[in-house]
Amino acid sequence: MDALLREYFPIIVLLAVAIGLGLLLLLAAVVLAVRNPDPEKVSAYECGFNAFDDARMKFDVRFYLVSILFIIFDLEVAFLFPWAVAFGEISMTAFWSMIVFLGVLTVGFAYEWKKGALEWE
Repeated sequence: MDALLREYFPIIVLLAVAIGLGLLLLLAAVVLAVRNPDPEKVSAYECGFNAFDDARMKFDVRFYLVSILFIIFDLEVAFLFPWAVAFGEISMTAFWSMIVFLGVLTVGFAYEWKKGALEWE
């Protein structure tokens, strides 16, 4: 039993320190937190609508178009990094597959640009 306790003692100490630090930080936040935020702090931030409005309000379609653009370019970067790292060892098929992929994304971006998805008037 003593050997078992000796093996688990570092885990118990780590758990106790983690719980203690977590409680200490929560208590510090309760004691030191500002209770009356200014109107700028609770105002709309980068989203275009008030944060405390009706949940069933209608959104402008441009919010969705911008989010789709973000997903497109996020996926492009996620695919480009491994491709660029392995660029020296890839085959011509892999090279041209990525060129076709980038072409499709460019056509999609040009289409959204032409439709005015990037205009905020």
